[in-house]
Amino acid sequence: MCLKEGYNTYMISKQQKPTNSGFHSKTNADEIIKGIDITNKIAIVTGGYSGIGLETTRALVNAGAKVIIPAKRTEIACKNLEGIVPNEDIVEMNLGNLNSVKKFTEDFKENFKKLDLLINNAGIMACPETRIGNNWESQFAVNHIGHFLLTKELMNTMAETDGARFVSLSSSAHSLTGILWDDIHFETNSYDKWMAYGQSKTASSLIAIEFHKRMIDKGVSGYSVHPGGILTPLQRHLQKEEMVALGWMDEDGAPSEMAKNFFKTTSQGASTTLWCATSSSLNEIGGVFCEDCDVAKRKNEVDESLQRYFGVADWAIDTDEASKLWDITEKMLAS
Repeated sequence: MCLKEGYNTYMISKQQKPTNSGFHSKTNADEIIKGIDITNKIAIVTGGYSGIGLETTRALVNAGAKVIIPAKRTEIACKNLEGIVPNEDIVEMNLGNLNSVKKFTEDFKENFKKLDLLINNAGIMACPETRIGNNWESQFAVNHIGHFLLTKELMNTMAETDGARFVSLSSSAHSLTGILWDDIHFETNSYDKWMAYGQSKTASSLIAIEFHKRMIDKGVSGYSVHPGGILTPLQRHLQKEEMVALGWMDEDGAPSEMAKNFFKTTSQGASTTLWCATSSSLNEIGGVFCEDCDVAKRKNEVDESLQRYFGVADWAIDTDEASKLWDITEKMLAS
């Protein structure tokens, strides 16, 4: 793995090492929250009405939390969350529209004086080239910029909530690339949907690293999560041929042997998020990338044949890269 020019090593937290949590890749959500009582805690889960977000919401509610769901498609959210979350806790918000994000945060702060859990779960993947906002590439804009504004606007509220936690969902695709500093929005180079997605998921990790640095002295922690391979609506832009080429599916449309071995159910996919959100074993640990219900190994500690799918690339947990991305994103919002 290449080192950054001008540096002998990446700036990586010494906490980025497994804790031997006792859980594993196929641990279900209900196993994570067993015996955990988070009554009176308030959580926000973006995308909390579909796929692993729905399972995350269900588990948090079952453990006693009040969960607010910002949703682009409120009608679908109300249908999917019927019997789980009351309709009044489902609030319209579009991560691709910064005015929408700002309105959501302003309304939340008017109605609530604390925020215990912020889980940035929503996202788009490998979609056709689309420009939104200030001519921003849509995957970076939705997966990172929209979530960045949401997070930044809620930080003061979290700072007033002792023990609050922030969980940002990344992906194994972060290993495709670090931040493309010279051309983040593909204004010069040809658009590559997978590089764009990979960059956005590296950003999803780095935001948690810098958040933790800025908030730890207030008793608030940040974590990034690779939930694992799960077939959810996130794959809606992929054709069958692409999923065959990726090794996720056989020619007949059935899950491949690799998928059968490594892919998770939506409940299992929600488990690492829930572990980061609720585990007391993380009380003294933060600013780390997690997978399979534990702090992840670094790529160079994982068998070479599995590095595409497991472990975290150093560029996604580099504290200098995280600070740089935070500053550049603030400039994007100000432009």
